[in-house]
Amino acid sequence: MALILHIDTANENSIVCISRDEQLLAIQENHDQKNHAAFVQPAIKQMFESINQPLNAIDAVAVTMGPGSYTGLRVGLASAKGICFALDKPLLLINALELMALAVIRALRNKASIESNLLFCPMIDARRMEVFTALYDVELNPYLQPSAMVINEESFSNELLEHSILFCGNGMNKLENLISHKNAVFSSIQPAAEDFVELSARAFNKKQFADLAYSEPLYVKEFFSQAPKKGN
Repeated sequence: MALILHIDTANENSIVCISRDEQLLAIQENHDQKNHAAFVQPAIKQMFESINQPLNAIDAVAVTMGPGSYTGLRVGLASAKGICFALDKPLLLINALELMALAVIRALRNKASIESNLLFCPMIDARRMEVFTALYDVELNPYLQPSAMVINEESFSNELLEHSILFCGNGMNKLENLISHKNAVFSSIQPAAEDFVELSARAFNKKQFADLAYSEPLYVKEFFSQAPKKGN
């Protein structure tokens, strides 16, 4: 009966929650992206007090590895690695794009059968016309690996000839305003704690444990900080 702590600070809203065998036991949420760092540790403490369990009772820590906010990814991974090092517990790295795709897949799964040729395209806003994105089939097998992409009228034109594609995430509006293909579908569904719990349980059951010493965020693209101009 695996007790897993989950930490997601990859984007605007952060979630920390606890599950036991895919059952959600406690959850804390924060909607102020600038406050993620101050939110995580107190939230974890409050949750374990609420379920009357010590932190060292956990079997693993799952954390969203990215892509997403550079600062948010560092906050989440640092917190997760610190707990794993201190308690000698395994670390599970969860891809934020897979998490977004799974949220839509689970919603469709509960309503109707899913077309065999349907692909899922989560999109994270990366400012201007750029997004972090990927393509997955219904089993979350990657059809297109995570990447940074500049959106234009021709984006996914080849894939849309052969597949229906369901786009989701806070970056999809950029594409929705540019294309009107019959095979393009757009969904406002956002990931919930239950989606995080399912994906983490899959990784735990497969023993997909990360190397603590070498685990890094999935930035997709390098972060560049512009040096201030002389005289400023």
